[in-house]
Amino acid sequence: MIGKVLRGKRVQGLIRYLYGPGRNGEHHDPHIVAGFRDPAVLEPAANAAGVRDFRKLDGLLSQPMALLGDRNYRKPVWHLSLRAAPEDPVLTDEQWAEAAREVMARTGLAPGGGTAGVRWIAVRHANDHVHIVATLAREDGDRPEVWNDGYRVRDACQAIEERYGLRRTAPADRTAARRPKRAETEKAARNGRPEPARSILRRHVLTIAAAARTENEFFAGLQTDGVVVRKRYSTRPAGEVTGYAVALADDLAASGRPVWYGGGKLASDLTLPKLRHRWTPERRPSPGHGPLSGRNVSARTARAVLRTTVRRAADEARTVDAFLRRLEQDGLLVKRRFSQSEPDEITGYTVALPIRSDGEEPLWLSGGRLAADLSLPRLQRRWRASLPVPRDRVPGNDLSPEERQSFYEDAARAAAYATAQLRRHMVTNPYAAQDACWAASDTLHVAAKATGNRHLRRAAEAYDRAARAPHGRIPRPNSAGNALRTATRLLVLAGCKDPGTITVLMLVSSLIALLDTIAHVRRLQRLQAQADAARRAVRHLGRVGATTGSPLGRNVVFEHTFAPGRLAVADFPRSWAPSRGAVPRGSMGGAPPPAPRNRSRGR
Repeated sequence: MIGKVLRGKRVQGLIRYLYGPGRNGEHHDPHIVAGFRDPAVLEPAANAAGVRDFRKLDGLLSQPMALLGDRNYRKPVWHLSLRAAPEDPVLTDEQWAEAAREVMARTGLAPGGGTAGVRWIAVRHANDHVHIVATLAREDGDRPEVWNDGYRVRDACQAIEERYGLRRTAPADRTAARRPKRAETEKAARNGRPEPARSILRRHVLTIAAAARTENEFFAGLQTDGVVVRKRYSTRPAGEVTGYAVALADDLAASGRPVWYGGGKLASDLTLPKLRHRWTPERRPSPGHGPLSGRNVSARTARAVLRTTVRRAADEARTVDAFLRRLEQDGLLVKRRFSQSEPDEITGYTVALPIRSDGEEPLWLSGGRLAADLSLPRLQRRWRASLPVPRDRVPGNDLSPEERQSFYEDAARAAAYATAQLRRHMVTNPYAAQDACWAASDTLHVAAKATGNRHLRRAAEAYDRAARAPHGRIPRPNSAGNALRTATRLLVLAGCKDPGTITVLMLVSSLIALLDTIAHVRRLQRLQAQADAARRAVRHLGRVGATTGSPLGRNVVFEHTFAPGRLAVADFPRSWAPSRGAVPRGSMGGAPPPAPRNRSRGR
């Protein structure tokens, strides 16, 4: 059962709507089932023509508001729509009346009758829902408190579900994203947009936030994606960014101005303070290399990551000192080579990924070995000439197919490592897995953008609620979460080019195992809504093979879990199956195999 709270100014118009035919003739036999007095007394009388007289009911509900005067709420009419699921049994009037009294008691609006409560009615005009209307003025002349009434309504709905055996719904734990309003959905349909602007913006913000490592990268990425951004600045200290809002350029209000959505209006973890938690040093992995419990990325991936990181730092710098400082800020190990004749002059550099916990020596490479144009003399000449950065310089453009495939393979290994850590947490402490549950959302969104697969995108959207901890808590980073951030960063650096069907399926297989494990973790945490979200994401991932863009991909459909044998035979041009009986001569381009010898002959 769900309840939606609305606020209004006039009770008269609302009552007439509830007793009317509805917008599409969906209201049938409207009548009061409960209220602050006997429903038979409150029911509006009808004349011989069937026309109801609402004046008495209007006066009874509006009378206490006159005592408040200027102390009234700006919108003093409290309206709750209480609806059961389509598969739930049809409740009687008495059961709906009991449900309405449960809600009014738990919200504190009518705790026990008398002067401590407000005046209210519950109108039923359909089998599956009732409308509760209350005026926010107590009969003793005081004003009731309605702060956080939505959470108390949610508690009441869960109590009603348990009492009547209705479909169980999720608690109000602030893990669900903000749903588009009906007006937004209708506006999108009028404008020919497949989904409301709020949903489009949430997907953009989630994906860019997952790919970014700094606040500047985040805002630059939004603008690159065509999202209009407005920053909110603090007055003390002046110039400090304290928030942001986003809008679509073609989503305009009646005034002709963009319709803005703050980060918190998209999802609870998309406010700027919570986004900044993603980019703290302890959460941010070094480029392409995260805490993989002593496992290094492959040498090919390490070389490509170093080249990509050095090239980006060279594009943003204009001096040697700024260039080397940027490399260190990006988490690389940097060695400077000085001139023998001029000790203060830097003549070259070498870089490496950080040393891992297993003590393995880092792979040091000079700029010239990474790429011919990345040697320090070549970079200095470019900076002196002030050559512009090529416009087509985007992540993944300079990767070879083998390097891109290596990125995806290492991302799949990182996801597999996180899955192993989550399974260990299932035995020891399921609540320690929260950071990996949160980071998995970033991996899914970036993988969907990198591959362009619609089922991956649907999986990322379905998983959304499973990522968040109840009540907006920010989890502590751990090795499993950082491994998934490493996988996310590798997919960002790989760019949005097709790495090959087999490579995508290998990544998807690791993600299926990961999300299936997260579903079990959420169930152990007694978070059923999050567990259901993870299972829905697994179902979407199971359809990825049908849309990978090749005949091979269309023949591969994942089951609930990934079968290694299915991927092993996927490299054949046609479906593989063991032969049954003899093969006809000539069907395989040769003679059939000889019949086995009968060793019993002659004995």
